[in-house]
Amino acid sequence: MRSKSTRILVECAMMIALATALSFVKIIELPQGGSVTCVSMAPLALISFRHGVKWGMLAAFVHSLLQMLIQFYPPPANTLIAFAGVILLDYVLAFTALGAAAFFGRPFKSRIAAAAVGSAAGGFIRFICSFLSGILIWGSYAPEGTPVWLYSLTYNGSYMLPEIALTALASALLIPALDRVKLGG
Repeated sequence: MRSKSTRILVECAMMIALATALSFVKIIELPQGGSVTCVSMAPLALISFRHGVKWGMLAAFVHSLLQMLIQFYPPPANTLIAFAGVILLDYVLAFTALGAAAFFGRPFKSRIAAAAVGSAAGGFIRFICSFLSGILIWGSYAPEGTPVWLYSLTYNGSYMLPEIALTALASALLIPALDRVKLGG
């Protein structure tokens, strides 16, 4: 039993490292943060499908801390509330939600469909976190005359929708191969 837990922990560490490395491969990068990456969210969602929601959320939480350390964007307002909001909405809650992908994929019998839908659902929760952050914290960047909610929707949607689509596709394509890999004993 201990050997299996150690192997899962090592696999999670490798997937966190892969997600972190892929987060630097940016296809599109926006000026106030956010980017379309080379499927950097997929390894986090795949941990959830491979080892369950608990391991998925733990790994995604660790990844959120790494992202915060490596690529932190400070909020425009210099208040403790804005700082805490960025930490929670842009990093901790946003990335940790990706680890719940297996939960959202449970209704589907097909592992491929479950991986695609679950990954998309986790990505959508990340989008909601970014959308709320855009309204509550980053609203000062909205062009004059543009409603803050519309600015946040278009800004965050411009990179999150392609990122979610790529993640869902990658997860659906990779889950059959991962299902064939056994942990051993």
